[in-house]
Amino acid sequence: MPEELLKGFWRENPVFVQALGMCPTLAVTNSAINALVMGLATTVVLIASGAVISTIRQRIPKQARIATFILIIATFVTCVDYGIQALDISLHAALGAFISLIVVNCLILGRMETFASKQPFLPTLFDGLGMGGGFTLALLCLGSVREILGAGSLFGIQLLPAGFEPWVVMLLPSGGFFVLALWVLVFNRLRQPNPTGAAETRGAI
Repeated sequence: MPEELLKGFWRENPVFVQALGMCPTLAVTNSAINALVMGLATTVVLIASGAVISTIRQRIPKQARIATFILIIATFVTCVDYGIQALDISLHAALGAFISLIVVNCLILGRMETFASKQPFLPTLFDGLGMGGGFTLALLCLGSVREILGAGSLFGIQLLPAGFEPWVVMLLPSGGFFVLALWVLVFNRLRQPNPTGAAETRGAI
């Protein structure tokens, strides 16, 4: 179970390793709060949809499985959409259509097809939590950097001095691509084995 939970954060991170869900990753990460809410919304839908599909997987006809998956996902996306709208209308407006587009997020559809439809309830629950958590972490990494450099703040709290000149490009789509490329570079560099350590181990043997 810990393996199912942790793989989404590191070994199979949806954004930095599998490059899934790129549309919301680049579109809504111009601020940390937008990134956090989108990540949590996706996680809730991922966990809830996976739990339902795993429970009824043996009763879903093979010919209608994709349509059934989309129907279940859309139900939870609608609930999340209305929930965000009820809590904060301005935040809902900032996220725009990207909440509704969770229905066709390749991360969610992919996990339903490859994991939830084939695995029991508990592993599916941990898988959804891990993948959703990894997705949220990736969005927060992008959103934090872009907001700090683009507005001098984090979660709306001013961090940099008043004399700081914001890098407006960081709040634009081009800034999203740039920050994503840097994070992928850092993430993959950290995932690589240490060649010096390996050489030292072989020398010791």
